[in-house]
Amino acid sequence: MAVFNERNFKEGNAMEHNSLEDMLAEDETVLWRGKPKRSAYIASRVCRMLPFALIWLLFDGDFLGAMIGLGVFKELPPFVIAFICVFFALHLIPVWIWAANVATASRAQKNTEYALTDRRVLLRSGVIGIDVRNLFYTEIKSVNLKVGLTDKWFKVGDIYIAANSNAQVISDIENPYQVVTMLQKIVGDIQADIHYPNALRPEENEGYKTKYRG
Repeated sequence: MAVFNERNFKEGNAMEHNSLEDMLAEDETVLWRGKPKRSAYIASRVCRMLPFALIWLLFDGDFLGAMIGLGVFKELPPFVIAFICVFFALHLIPVWIWAANVATASRAQKNTEYALTDRRVLLRSGVIGIDVRNLFYTEIKSVNLKVGLTDKWFKVGDIYIAANSNAQVISDIENPYQVVTMLQKIVGDIQADIHYPNALRPEENEGYKTKYRG
């Protein structure tokens, strides 16, 4: 029996799909598609939270090491020792989260894919389940590119897309300047066509079947 969950009714949530082709509508054309560069994506997952996790681990490790060195555990009853072990296991949750991100980085990169079609932006991601999100060009407010220092090393970039309903990131893609230029052009063309139809549309218009041809 299905469980009611409002998240499943939000734009972009979908059942698991094997590929982006499963999400394409009839006559929808893919203009560009790509995946995050594997080396850059995995490196970003490793580096994310790494300093914080190391500091956290060193702090707890030093504390436990001092207790063991002073022989504190020899004087404590077993249930207190068990409580301390459980406490530190929970206290190290930030380290476990970082380790889980690193362990699942390869699978997450494999399941991540992006596409620009003549109707929308599609973003596929996930580790166990698959989440496919849609951003229609009419909803997009801005498109920005960020290329950081580590991005330059891996020759990748991140495209930040702000929309009316939410925001998404196309991360760690190669040729980011060409992709962001293409996306900005598509958004500009389609939104201009909506706001100024008399100037840009032909005299004989096929209506809703009109395709963006860029």
